Amino acid sequence: MRDHLIFWLNGVRREVRGGDAFLMLSEYLRGRLGLAGTKIMCAEGDCGACTVLVAEPRAGERPRYLPIDSCIRFLFQLDGCHVVTVDGLAKDGSLAAVQQAMVDCHGSQCGFCTPGFVMALVGGCHAMAQGQDLDWRKELSGNLCRCTGYVSIFEAAERAATAPDWLATRFADDAWIHEGVRLRRESLDLRGEQDGGPMRVSSPASLAEALEERRGPEPRVVAGATDLGVLWNKGILRPRHWLDLARIPTLQGLEIEESAAGRTLVAGPLATWTDCLAICGAECPEFVPILEAFGGPQIRHVGTLGGNIINGSPIADSLPLLFTMEATLELASAAGTRQVPIDEFYKGYKQLDLAADELLVRVRMPLPAPADLLRLIKVSRRRDLDISTFTAAILIRRDAERIAAARIAYGGVGPTVMRMRAAEQALVGRPFTEETFRHAGEVAAGEIRPLTDVRGTADYRLQLARNVLLKCYHEQMVAAG
Repeated sequence: MRDHLIFWLNGVRREVRGGDAFLMLSEYLRGRLGLAGTKIMCAEGDCGACTVLVAEPRAGERPRYLPIDSCIRFLFQLDGCHVVTVDGLAKDGSLAAVQQAMVDCHGSQCGFCTPGFVMALVGGCHAMAQGQDLDWRKELSGNLCRCTGYVSIFEAAERAATAPDWLATRFADDAWIHEGVRLRRESLDLRGEQDGGPMRVSSPASLAEALEERRGPEPRVVAGATDLGVLWNKGILRPRHWLDLARIPTLQGLEIEESAAGRTLVAGPLATWTDCLAICGAECPEFVPILEAFGGPQIRHVGTLGGNIINGSPIADSLPLLFTMEATLELASAAGTRQVPIDEFYKGYKQLDLAADELLVRVRMPLPAPADLLRLIKVSRRRDLDISTFTAAILIRRDAERIAAARIAYGGVGPTVMRMRAAEQALVGRPFTEETFRHAGEVAAGEIRPLTDVRGTADYRLQLARNVLLKCYHEQMVAAG
């Protein structure tokens, strides 16, 4: 059991002990090392000014440097990884291709956001060099600028993308990977002082160890920390003991299971939104626009499916789809495992059917059949990087001109995501017509009692409950020609 943290920063191996392991990466870079190139502005993962690149060690694979928001990434989450900051890009007096392109294309004005843009661009160019297709407008959706109007930054991106992969030459020695792989297989037990009190993080290398840890005084489980990191920065959340699940292989990855009943997506709770995006392009394309608007790449690279489920927000973007597809959650404790349908998992606002000694270990979501009509809707004030006002998933199965089955789930209309059972019954057996969907919308509005908040009024949400069903009908009629 190792009692200290080891990671690489701009090619240099570093060991961290004590309370520093519980700092946010951005705080450690600026406050402890004086690397002021990484900026802190929102401390919520919204603006991208703090963007750095992180590569996790993978045996037998070239490193993949992914942009993340360092303001909501705890240092202890980076054990065994290689972190690259804007301070480490230049070499022997030469700027990286992205840096030079930003100069040549006048991609900076006030300059505060520039380091974050540079790191996001370097990460994008690195991905393109490894064969990935990119849309720069989507790739930079996690970075905000209030000066340039973005055009000059996009021009810099196009110019830099024609240059050789800077990271491959700047950090060509990958000897860190071999040690990093070994380090990720070791369990951690880190202790130190932070905020005037003792802190501890347990980071087990196996599920058995994690479940044993859950049998004691309940530690706070952390996966991607895209929500918990914000709460920590705001002083709302101050656990003294973290249980970090990041190094447990059985909680990672996604696969497709084939059976007589159809195809099922089986996901570990640590599957990131980037992982989901990669597989859903072929397996559930309707989910792709929701995933792309879920957050910028910096959030998608670390935010997890399991975190979204356990956080239990009634406006969580993944939950309406999981409800509509009747996903099942596998929960485990030292005593064994049990299966819980997702619509039985939520007992009230952020109240879960999850015992203090249990962990979510698997998510099984049946995939839509080829003939199914699936519509996913997210309503928010802005397109990218915004919290939902209202979410919906609608699944329709037809038998000729009649509706054979219907499943509907709404978010943002109550303390939990809701299956709209009465609206479903109002559709089943009826003809596929505008009148049918209009009637079902009225029934749906009668099932909910939404609140008024900063994102929308109750009346607005009631109207959305009606309109999304009509939208589903009209979009299908247009698609059918």
